[in-house]
Amino acid sequence: MSYIRDRREERTCVQESAHIQPETDFGQDFVCVYGAGGDMPQRVREFRARGYRVHLMTGIAWGGYDDYFGGAWDGIDHSDEIQRSRDGSVTGAFCHASGYIVPTVSFTNYLIEKLKKAVDEGVEAIHVEEPEFLNDGGYSEGFKREYKLYYREDWVPPHANVDAHYKAAFLKAYLYRRAIERVSQELKEYALARRGYVLRFYVPTHSLLNYSTWKVMSPEGTLTDVPSLDGYKAQVWMGTSREANVFKGVYKERTFETAFMEYGVMQELVRGTGRDMWFDNDPIDDRPDYTWENYRMNYTETLMGELLQPKINRYQLAPWPNRVFLGYAQYPKDRPDAIPIPEDHRTYLMNIFQMQGTFGTDDYEYLNNVPGIGVFLSDTAMFQRNFPDDILAKRADYAPVPGKIRIEAVANYIHGLEKQLTTGDRLDYYESLAFPLFYGLSLPLLKGGFPVRPVQLENITRYPGYLDDYKVLVLSYEFQKPISADIHISLASYVHGGGTLVYMGDGLDPFHAVRGWWNTGRNHFPTPLEHLLQTLGLSEDAPAGEYSYGSGRFVLMRQSPADLCVLPAESDAYAAAVGELLGVKPDKNHISLRRGNYILTAVMDECSTDAPVVHRGCFVDMLDIAFPVIREKTVKPTENAILFDLDRIADEPCAIIGTSIRVNDFTADETGFTLRGTGATCNAAIRLKLPAMPKKVSAEIVTAFGEKQILRPEVAVTPDEASGTVLLQFRNTAGDTVITGVC
Repeated sequence: MSYIRDRREERTCVQESAHIQPETDFGQDFVCVYGAGGDMPQRVREFRARGYRVHLMTGIAWGGYDDYFGGAWDGIDHSDEIQRSRDGSVTGAFCHASGYIVPTVSFTNYLIEKLKKAVDEGVEAIHVEEPEFLNDGGYSEGFKREYKLYYREDWVPPHANVDAHYKAAFLKAYLYRRAIERVSQELKEYALARRGYVLRFYVPTHSLLNYSTWKVMSPEGTLTDVPSLDGYKAQVWMGTSREANVFKGVYKERTFETAFMEYGVMQELVRGTGRDMWFDNDPIDDRPDYTWENYRMNYTETLMGELLQPKINRYQLAPWPNRVFLGYAQYPKDRPDAIPIPEDHRTYLMNIFQMQGTFGTDDYEYLNNVPGIGVFLSDTAMFQRNFPDDILAKRADYAPVPGKIRIEAVANYIHGLEKQLTTGDRLDYYESLAFPLFYGLSLPLLKGGFPVRPVQLENITRYPGYLDDYKVLVLSYEFQKPISADIHISLASYVHGGGTLVYMGDGLDPFHAVRGWWNTGRNHFPTPLEHLLQTLGLSEDAPAGEYSYGSGRFVLMRQSPADLCVLPAESDAYAAAVGELLGVKPDKNHISLRRGNYILTAVMDECSTDAPVVHRGCFVDMLDIAFPVIREKTVKPTENAILFDLDRIADEPCAIIGTSIRVNDFTADETGFTLRGTGATCNAAIRLKLPAMPKKVSAEIVTAFGEKQILRPEVAVTPDEASGTVLLQFRNTAGDTVITGVC
């Protein structure tokens, strides 16, 4: 792990729709120039001239594609290919004025021609982001045609019944898979045949957890089967992770916990494939009405969620840096107290951006946490997040859930209303953005200190040994369905080989009645669970309990996972039962990981203990902009820590500990040191370990923007003799920086 690396490693990036500017010239490895139209060629050349590798990124579900819809491209009016809702309105117009796209074959042909211009500029990769078909869509004429072609039958309104809803949702995801496959294959062939190079192709996408929560259809796991795809970018940030959920009856934001699970399921898309994955994060939210203090807190919570996933070490530092670092970006927006980014926060972010490029993926160890536990999540969770009209008409058939809950205004719910859940509330609760059927299974385990991971259900039939890392796996079919009976064969093999499978469900999900493999043909099962039980050698009406199968165990819990969100006693009992299966009590309130030279700790609230986590040793606090040397760090609930362990480099004579600028070259001996770097305009801090303390330090910067100048900022030098380190602080200006020290 090192701050000095070749940009060809492509560890860090930003996406940027604006021209290169001194405030956003971070020295990252590459830039995703955003947008395929307008001045795209000029922006590509600007970043390349500054030494960046350049990718091209654009939307595949929306974008500046009015020339297609209006007919300017081919003389045909394609406005009927815009996603529309039940009342005929444009779906998603609240987010993108022209709405979201039904990705027809015609549209993919248009997009291919548009993106060839980027290939002509020699971009190294193309990213098509956010393949999204909204839950409310599925009513446009373009979609109706696709429905008839795919199913060989006339379109049925998605709101009619569970079959129609499920089939429409499946098709929505399929259409984007088809579009991505067509666009990627044709552009890669064009790049090699016409331009003589191998183009790479990526899909930036929200997590399966977020799309399931927000009721968006997307191909997600099925993209694994697209051979022309080189990887993904996980579009997880505080905007997705601060979506509130329910734990022990309390409805609130849990940014770290949600981010941890969002990043966790995203890495499942590439595990064992050799494909690339970048974890995204954003220093601000899409919602501009928060303070910088709020953004910093939620950014750090999300940062911990991504860094605590040790098998990924590529990061998008900021999706839109211009809306963070330029003076016109003032928050809270349109309020008298709005201010541009504070200088100390600018330095904080610059420090983290450089640190993110130093993480490895092999040298890691959980500290007082027991890994090996997963909760299954399927692509089909996206398909059944709303109930059609025929089910809502029967809502009185569903039993009440005891307890009180604060729930978000979704469907016919009233925002922030505290109420007793009655017979008429249960389905509203299930389809709310709190997504309780999933979080009921996962939050009690994470809050108990288990680094639980959402596990992609479909992957167990794709990759041999996919479940080998898991001691305990938790499954429910109350919010998702298995796509084939083969999944149960694989689950039975996992249990027979010594694994433990926990199943929880009450069998009341209306989507059990959707026409599927389990209830058609010779064998007819009311729900997929009955087939799983038969596969495990159990009767269809087996009571709740623990069963042996081969060398492993199967635990059946006949209750709704959503109950665990509102019943504290049930939540605790579930976590204790799973902990017993693991052989560990759920009595931790943190996730802690040693990752290379770093120790990372996120301490949660609402746990069985509120004790702080204390680290003792010789550390540098990486979340403090001055990189102080400390001997003890106490991390309280809702707090986080990233510590550089100086004892790990005790035998190294020199090292870069922390820096606000990218370091391209560094040499040091007993006579002095020289450091060369590049970075954005900021108040920079650098902590170095040196063989001897410098007596004199100077800096020289050749500016990179506007008229070339040579600047010699004053360098504040603060030595720490005990640790053999020194802190350097100076005003950096975007350009080429040389710092020299004489001992």
